Amino acid sequence: MTAQAAIDARLRPRGSNHVGMAQFNERVVLQAVRLHGSLAKADIARLTHLTAQTVQIIIVRLEAQGLVRKLAPVRGKVGQPSVPMALNPDGAFSIGIKIGRRSLDMLLVDFCGQVRERLSLGYVFPDANTLFAEIDTRLQALRQTLPPKLRSRLHGVGIAAPLSLGGWQTLLGVAPQQAATWANVDIRERVMEMTDLPVEFVKDTAAACVAELVAGRGRSIKSFLYIFVDTFIGGGLVLDSQLRSGLHGNAGAVGSFPIGLAPAGPAVLNAARADAAPHAAAPPQLLSLASLFNLEARYRQHGLDETAATDDRALAEPWRAHTLGWLREAGPAVALTVNSAACLLDLEGVIVDGLFSPAMLNAFLAEVDSGLDRFSWEGVARPALLAGTVGSDARAIGGALLPLYANFAPDRDLFLKMAR
Repeated sequence: MTAQAAIDARLRPRGSNHVGMAQFNERVVLQAVRLHGSLAKADIARLTHLTAQTVQIIIVRLEAQGLVRKLAPVRGKVGQPSVPMALNPDGAFSIGIKIGRRSLDMLLVDFCGQVRERLSLGYVFPDANTLFAEIDTRLQALRQTLPPKLRSRLHGVGIAAPLSLGGWQTLLGVAPQQAATWANVDIRERVMEMTDLPVEFVKDTAAACVAELVAGRGRSIKSFLYIFVDTFIGGGLVLDSQLRSGLHGNAGAVGSFPIGLAPAGPAVLNAARADAAPHAAAPPQLLSLASLFNLEARYRQHGLDETAATDDRALAEPWRAHTLGWLREAGPAVALTVNSAACLLDLEGVIVDGLFSPAMLNAFLAEVDSGLDRFSWEGVARPALLAGTVGSDARAIGGALLPLYANFAPDRDLFLKMAR
């Protein structure tokens, strides 16, 4: 079976030729075109198991709604030239909001998942008392960038943010009172007060995983661990082509993975007490070794611009030596996490992306791959290690996909059911 045939076989759900299934079938057709790109009506019928007549009726309706468009006829075959149908980029829009520990990104995304407009704000740490005013201003500005005739096609807002923005304050050097301002903030509720559009929320690394699942390598990989390297490293988990959240929304939370064994004895018991030093005897977590804040700290210690961590300077002098030191520490730590995950979950692949340059991503992958070489894989399959394809916008794009899928995917709860 070819790779494309394997992707075709995974298209779910199929359409139904029964009466009363019109909207569902429309969404099935849209999903087929989204997953496979431009398609002739005959190919749509084959993929969706709908009759040619049903597909013809649906295409007429979708064209009238402005959701699909005809491309140039394809000639050169026997018979009439086929006319591929594609999503109309102007058919629908959504806004994705990424609230990070170092920056805010807000994107206007079209029906094809392409970024039309971007507004960003950098900070040392987000201030809950001022950030929402900034979001409100940018939310209205993004809406105004659409021509008046297209504003009714804005279908919602998707927010991607850490589940605990005030967490790990000691590692970040954030004052406790500043971190505490996020303790009782309901981010979704605050943004809902700003707009009449539907608003959804998802963990930031899960949102990045959604973007890779829908628009990247995840379309051809059935089960994978997703890792995103940001201020803190984090991730998501896809099993059988479905994003899994877990009971508390923490499935794929690789940042909390312990690097080493906890020592036995009274020290561990004392460290577990609420009044003891937090986790004094516990092994370090992955995020304390393989996050970008570690790399930034190395730069600061040597008087270098820490923002180089996210661009091409990271592998150039004078940053290069410090970057290589971080890579030699982070790569094996991630490899340990991947090995443990593969033993437990029998993964097809591991997809890694992050807030850094393509060259830096390749260097990071090389160190992880080298670390994986040091493990015994007897009795377990070593997963493929792959670079993500979405990049630094993955979290905000994943957030923006939530309302688009809620309105136009066959399973409207595909991602929303794990976002609450």
